[in-house]
Amino acid sequence: MTYLDYQATTPLAPEALEAMLPWLRDGHANPHSAHKAGRAAKAAVEVAREAVAALLPKGGRVVFTSGATEALNWAIKGVAAPGRVTLASEHAAVIDTMRYADRNAAIVGVGSDGLADPAAVGDAAAGRGAALVAAMLVNNEIGVIQPIGALARAAQQAGALFLCDAVQGYGRMAIPEECDLVAVSAHKIHGPKGVGALWIRDGVTLAPLVHGGDQEGGRSGTLSPALCAGFGAAARLAGERMESDAAHVARLWDVAVRALGADWIINGSATARYRGNLNVRMPGLDVARLMSECRDIAFSAGSACASGSGRPSHVLRAIGLDDTGARSSVRIGFGRYTTEEELDEALTRIGAAARGQRVAA
Repeated sequence: MTYLDYQATTPLAPEALEAMLPWLRDGHANPHSAHKAGRAAKAAVEVAREAVAALLPKGGRVVFTSGATEALNWAIKGVAAPGRVTLASEHAAVIDTMRYADRNAAIVGVGSDGLADPAAVGDAAAGRGAALVAAMLVNNEIGVIQPIGALARAAQQAGALFLCDAVQGYGRMAIPEECDLVAVSAHKIHGPKGVGALWIRDGVTLAPLVHGGDQEGGRSGTLSPALCAGFGAAARLAGERMESDAAHVARLWDVAVRALGADWIINGSATARYRGNLNVRMPGLDVARLMSECRDIAFSAGSACASGSGRPSHVLRAIGLDDTGARSSVRIGFGRYTTEEELDEALTRIGAAARGQRVAA
């Protein structure tokens, strides 16, 4: 199996696994207990917290969560004042939660390149008297990088806090300092599933999402030292390898574009994007048939979080594609552990299978 679905999840880094094993095997103590074993587990959690925080802005704190979905829910629901604004191309975890928190939430459109206009976002925030604006750093479906700094400034000028969904960008690029809240996830940076974090700027107060023991200062629940340790190790490795990973992904992008050829159209901006995400379409393509013919290659017909819904991607609809165009699109995701040779071979096969549909038609 050739794995090309890095936006859905990434392979676990060996270093993250090694960091987890002692806590899975021997370190069973509760990190919130006062005895010696509990203090040792707590120390491991705090070391991991520091590693995760090192890739986030200064002047805030990292709170561990069960994942990015919880972090986003907490940030959106935890801001007490009413009024919410987000983008039409955001993840469902943001759009659905925004609408839950504010049935009149403003959903601002994006251009055909997938990029938002900071002025339009600022106007929407001012018009709604919004308390919170949310936008994604790197889009999970089309890889577009939003102008987060400008969007945050526009939101704050309108009197709103700014939440950045940095799940796809964390560990791959710097997180803009202007953010007030940042949600991240371990399994998108070669860490374990089941753990994420919310970064909260100093001075920002959120109502609890989950009530109980308040173990994390606003977030209740017993932490897993193993998951936190794995997240910390993955974050440390991402920081050390950020430049080399970026250079590797840039080479892979060139390989991918060359292997697919001119028959494909790139969805979203070809320049303002993370190059480990290649979302492309071929007019008339039957994606279900393509995936069946290339079943030993793991790639996506859309966001993994929305797969099985039967609905065209709302992100592709947001950039102006009709249902036919959206349904003829595929997402290819690659990164640290993808080799140039396997990517070239896999995409050459995908391209040949797609062109074969045209011949058969």
